[in-house]
Amino acid sequence: MTAVQYDLEEGQPLTIELRDTRWAALLAWLWPGAGHLYQRRYAKGLLFMVCILSTFFFGLAMGRGRVVYASTRPNDFRWQYFCQAGVGLPAFPAILQAAVTRSGSDPWFQMCRRYPAGTVTTEGLREFSMIPASDTNFQGRPLVDGFMAPPAGPVYMERNDVLGMWHSELGHWFEMGTLYTMVAGLLNLLAVYDAFAGPMIITPEMRRKFEERKQKRTGPSEA
Repeated sequence: MTAVQYDLEEGQPLTIELRDTRWAALLAWLWPGAGHLYQRRYAKGLLFMVCILSTFFFGLAMGRGRVVYASTRPNDFRWQYFCQAGVGLPAFPAILQAAVTRSGSDPWFQMCRRYPAGTVTTEGLREFSMIPASDTNFQGRPLVDGFMAPPAGPVYMERNDVLGMWHSELGHWFEMGTLYTMVAGLLNLLAVYDAFAGPMIITPEMRRKFEERKQKRTGPSEA
């Protein structure tokens, strides 16, 4: 059990019981707010849970489930996922999808090809090397998206591809959805720190040090 104590200007010192801080930090990362609920800091836990998860899933909806995916392929290093992964388990399906698509299997019943909405001809996809010439199952109707799966096929710099079609279809919503999910992940990292170290409260001692530093920078005040 870990407890932190803050000396306040008035009244008794404030003591906050953080319980096992490492376990609380892990829970806070796995599911936003769970670590604070474990510490019995219910109001803060519910606040983090609602705000962070709503931001993440709102951004995911903006991008129709496409903006959160993990990829280290050439021309498609998805560094944004390292920020999105801060939200914990809600971003974990991207790791699963990246693993199964890399191995060639597909538990989502071929949904991870994820062509954009609208009619796309088989000949057009073959032209961009997205499906093999022997594939005759695609009849020009869009397939259902795979959840958090990386874009199918190679990613080109100067030719059209699935990732380029996503951007073309979604426009600025792709970037906005990516931004929202990244912000949610980064905010949850702050929540993880709060569960591990406790809240940041300005005590009289801290305020005194701030004033001393301020005086050193500005010089003594004139009488």
